[in-house]
Amino acid sequence: MPKPGRSVPSSPEDSPGRTSRGIQSVEVGGQLLKALVRSGQRMALKDLAREADMSPAKAHPYLVSFGKLGLIEQDPVSGHYGLGQLAVQLGLISLQQVDPVRLAIAELPALAQALGVTVSAAVWGGSGPIIVRVEEGPRAVNVSMRHGIPASLRHTGTGKVFAAYMPPEVVRAALAAQGEPQAWDDVAFHCELVRIRDLGLSQVREELISGISAMAAPVFDGFGRLALVIAAMGPSAQLDLTPEGYQASLLREVARRVSLRLGAPTRTP
Repeated sequence: MPKPGRSVPSSPEDSPGRTSRGIQSVEVGGQLLKALVRSGQRMALKDLAREADMSPAKAHPYLVSFGKLGLIEQDPVSGHYGLGQLAVQLGLISLQQVDPVRLAIAELPALAQALGVTVSAAVWGGSGPIIVRVEEGPRAVNVSMRHGIPASLRHTGTGKVFAAYMPPEVVRAALAAQGEPQAWDDVAFHCELVRIRDLGLSQVREELISGISAMAAPVFDGFGRLALVIAAMGPSAQLDLTPEGYQASLLREVARRVSLRLGAPTRTP
């Protein structure tokens, strides 16, 4: 027994810089939960076990225990397994605790340095996109982009992503409020929105400011809805708008990573 007034030394596994020792059986059983999440639907025992890289005989006891906890439930008709009530409750609570803006802002400094240009995050402000954070890259861009200013739905990378994913009636009203009601009837604009949804990326080459280009990518929440938009903007000579290029790929990867942190489906709309 430790002497009064002296603290009990922590376990070596709890020391900073050390990886704590876990319970292997929990980690093994967790593969079944991960398999169900990846699938997105109920699965037969043999299929679920295969996806978790174990035999049905090994998987079954884990499923029984998870069922008692409410993490997994079995359909009484098909016998297939799906996530249970406790798993659903955990997911909902997790969504309530996550702040999409905070997650996105944390990514911006490293993204600005990696891309070499200015980056930003924007949310829907009721009547249109509002920039909530700007992070300058190694070379500052001399444009009036700052926190709290609205973004054009028709002419900015950020705005075009919102136009592509927000409900049509909302976009139409916002375009009118921005003084561009005719944009909704522009066939070329709608074709551009289709392309954005196909690529998961908007590309703007010198539409508002000569010599300045931009691109933006969507971030989705746990319900598959657009949560915010991350954008990059810089001199056209320093920003490669090619969808398969390094800068576009990194921008989309960061947006995808934030989406996953928000619980978005693996395949977003």
